[in-house]
Amino acid sequence: MKLYHFSEESDIRFFKPRVKHNRQNMPPVVWAIDQQHEFTFYFPRNCPRIVYTRTEGISDEDNNKFFGLTDSNIVITVEGVWYKRISETTIFRYELPGDSFKLFDEFAGYYISKETIYPIDIKPIDKLIERLADLNIEIRFTPNLHPLRESILNSTIKDFGIHRFENARKL
Repeated sequence: MKLYHFSEESDIRFFKPRVKHNRQNMPPVVWAIDQQHEFTFYFPRNCPRIVYTRTEGISDEDNNKFFGLTDSNIVITVEGVWYKRISETTIFRYELPGDSFKLFDEFAGYYISKETIYPIDIKPIDKLIERLADLNIEIRFTPNLHPLRESILNSTIKDFGIHRFENARKL
């Protein structure tokens, strides 16, 4: 299994365990994402976004509401003010050795390690919107993520991620 870390920095020599800004109750760890879910990080680091996937168990009403006009099983919604930055950003995918990582969240594909990790490869990734489209992922832009967040949290969708929401526009 391949595990990755994404950054806008091109020169990271090692990843030292640290306390994540939104997981203050956890010990210091290094975070990684599996290959299946890497697309959720094809964005500038602080870009707020909501990712959701059509899976079994979704009600007909929610399927129509969230997927009614698409044949994609994955939708990512971003605030429109981020479009230019996403279009112009190059991110760097660090491949990490998987031997010390343990599964943290299966839905999200997150893994954690308590050890300092040295990357085994680095690859620049650009044309992020094109890459997502090539994966048959629908990308939607909205003026504000708050209404979608509330709808997702009150839906039958179970496979979703709300990333960097603290950077979303205020209501």
